[in-house]
Amino acid sequence: MKTDEPEAGPRTRVGGAWVSGLVLANLGLYMAFLTPIQVLLAEQIDELDPSGKEVALGWATGVGALVAVVANPLVGALSDRTGGRFGRRRPWILGGAVLGAIGLAVTAAQTTVIGVALGWCLAQLGLNAMLAGTNAVVPDQVPVRQRAAVSGFIGIPQTLGLVVGALLVTMVVTGIAAGYLLLGALVVCCALPFVLLTRDPQVPLPAREPVRLKDFWVSPRAHPDFGWAWLTRFLVMLGNAMGTLYLLYFLKDAVHYPDPDEGVLILTLLYTAGVVVTAVAGGVVSDRLGRRKALVAVGSVVMAVASLLLTFWHTWPVAMGAAALLGLGFGVYIAVDQALITQVLPEAGDRAKDLGVINIANSAPQVLGPGLAAPIVAYAGGYAGLYLTATVVTVLGGVLVWRIRSVA
Repeated sequence: MKTDEPEAGPRTRVGGAWVSGLVLANLGLYMAFLTPIQVLLAEQIDELDPSGKEVALGWATGVGALVAVVANPLVGALSDRTGGRFGRRRPWILGGAVLGAIGLAVTAAQTTVIGVALGWCLAQLGLNAMLAGTNAVVPDQVPVRQRAAVSGFIGIPQTLGLVVGALLVTMVVTGIAAGYLLLGALVVCCALPFVLLTRDPQVPLPAREPVRLKDFWVSPRAHPDFGWAWLTRFLVMLGNAMGTLYLLYFLKDAVHYPDPDEGVLILTLLYTAGVVVTAVAGGVVSDRLGRRKALVAVGSVVMAVASLLLTFWHTWPVAMGAAALLGLGFGVYIAVDQALITQVLPEAGDRAKDLGVINIANSAPQVLGPGLAAPIVAYAGGYAGLYLTATVVTVLGGVLVWRIRSVA
């Protein structure tokens, strides 16, 4: 069954101020999400447990990812059931930002690995509450024929957030604690313009039953297009996670780049530039053509080609080209696939909850990726085997999008 069709959803196009506010909120959100994982948590755990830092960091981030898997759909369901003058989404966006900032501050104050993990779990709880709200406002308020373009704009902070956040915590402030506190302040400040200056239309809420565990199971038999969209996202994100997990070690051990840390930064900048170039453009093209699946497939194939290059050539020039190519593909993919997903949501009244279920396809690969990648590198072909596996998984995700029937 096709759901969320243009005539059944919002018809008035959102303006530049609305989009800018949402982009800013997402920038603060992804700075707070990604910078600790890549910089602050790694440095903090290195100081607390230098001999076992790899295992400790993997454990802390893995537990945080599990919190995200649970929190996002749960808060989404609560958001769907929220009424009042302040709207359904804004209380969770602002409240999640505040709780996320508190979690970051708690993490900054910890002196044990267990304390760091618990603080990070609190931050993940708040940040995922914010994410549930920011994701749901798109199908709530953006017409179908504008959704890919808007999704392209809000996809940019998903990569730019890490770059900006890393620069801020390494160049603007000194010290791990100061970095956490700066990110906490920024996530709240970035959320405020959207929360205070945009509307959140009040929707009459019918009598709803309390949130139940069975509510989070969306039957692929009853809603096959939603199931295929979930699987497509899971496979593409799994390929992405596997391909980027050991990038530092790949540069050091296979490429023999003299400064692997600098190399990762350069590749991240090239990747981000690629996303910025194609995210909005791909979304605009998709909206104008009214086509989603072909562009999702194209984006997946481009990402797979990037992985395939690294399967056969372990050189610095190829690594730079692959990073740029990966960004170009991911920009198109994330913009158009997010728009496609909003069109296969089973029920308009459960948008935030169902988007939270989709978010499991984003978070679960971060948990599964290390477990799958490590034995491949160790026993199944090294880095060539790893990138070949990432290529196959990504292509499979792009192929399965064609199983979706209700969206062109």
